[in-house]
Amino acid sequence: MSKYQEILIIGGGTAGIMTAAQLLKKDKNLKIGIIEPANTHYYQPAWTLVGAGTYDYKKTARPMAEVMPNGVNWIKDYAMSFDPENNVVTTKSSGDIAYDYLVVAPGLVMEPSMIEGLVEALDKGVVCSNYTDPEHTWEVLKNFKGGNAVFTQPTTPIKCGGAPQKIAYLAADYFKKNGIANKTNVVFATPGSAIFGVKPIRDTLMKVIDRYGIHFKPFYAPFKIDADKKIIYFRHTATNENQCVITEDKTLGESLSGEAIIEMPFDMLHIAPPQAAPKFIRESSLVNEAGWLNVDHHSLQHNEYNNIFGLGDVAALPTAKTGAAIRKQVPVVVDNILSLKKHQETKNKSYQGYSSCPLVTGYGKMTLAEFDYKGDFTPDPKLKRMLIFNSAKEHWRLWMLKKFMLPYLYWNKMLKGKNV
Repeated sequence: MSKYQEILIIGGGTAGIMTAAQLLKKDKNLKIGIIEPANTHYYQPAWTLVGAGTYDYKKTARPMAEVMPNGVNWIKDYAMSFDPENNVVTTKSSGDIAYDYLVVAPGLVMEPSMIEGLVEALDKGVVCSNYTDPEHTWEVLKNFKGGNAVFTQPTTPIKCGGAPQKIAYLAADYFKKNGIANKTNVVFATPGSAIFGVKPIRDTLMKVIDRYGIHFKPFYAPFKIDADKKIIYFRHTATNENQCVITEDKTLGESLSGEAIIEMPFDMLHIAPPQAAPKFIRESSLVNEAGWLNVDHHSLQHNEYNNIFGLGDVAALPTAKTGAAIRKQVPVVVDNILSLKKHQETKNKSYQGYSSCPLVTGYGKMTLAEFDYKGDFTPDPKLKRMLIFNSAKEHWRLWMLKKFMLPYLYWNKMLKGKNV
């Protein structure tokens, strides 16, 4: 006999915990189960600051038992597969679990093997990443003596798309403060065509890049790392007519070979690894062609199965994968599940792709990118209460928001199902 949960949630990260907490605030009698194997819950937005030596890693972790909402059945196990026709999820050790409503929110996983040599480079400590070990990034930063400091990101979607450039700005500021900026080349290489998609933010960031003298390399897609020789290889992804303008940057020791392949030596390399939906999601019938959970962009209801919802990093939504996005997604999912429970249609289609990226541009400075599906800049009116009247500009108050206020709100409000 399969175990039964009225509402089954896969994932005890930000999305899963917030959804359970808000559902129980609306109806404390709901029978909710969360499948989550981890013992620890991390506040990952602070890992950028950990990597720059300005936040304590231990403060980003809490025991999972502390953040599980009261009244939730914690199923400490791995989800393995779905049978959506029969409303069943199979787990590794707990057997089959039946549900009336399913919320899929397991986040995403790092897939470093998608870049040749990256697994070995991370294992050897030659390459650092705030996504996997921010304390190691800080050690690398402190021990850096000059040369090429390269920061890059993959061609896959990633959580917090701004994070690879934030650590570049913090590193550039750190090198300046420690007198090694004049013997350092800071490089930010991205497969994208622009530093940021939202124009007011992009304008600010280009000034930041100019201020630090960062070598900005658009259309650079990393595909291979040689950990022994300390060389990273990029494919130039610009359209053919733009490829004729690729030139070797002699100051960086770049060299060109073959079909628009760029070799760049590095003395420090920070990378966001390629990322993907977890394997059990990718291999299920719930995903789109790109391997992400196939949900409606506005209601977050699955496009084939009415009683399944998906949110957070696993969802196939054309917006940035951030905790701020989840904050706006959760109420929509909660509303729609409660509507279905009352045998009504899902009426809440209000999610417009809101996401937010706090872009730290140096120690004590930040700009806040808030935007929607259209890429329009949509700053929160509440910022005026903090005397921030243009969040597209760098501001010390935004740094205070990032370092002190947001972690407090996360642990004490968001995860407890309170409105923020």
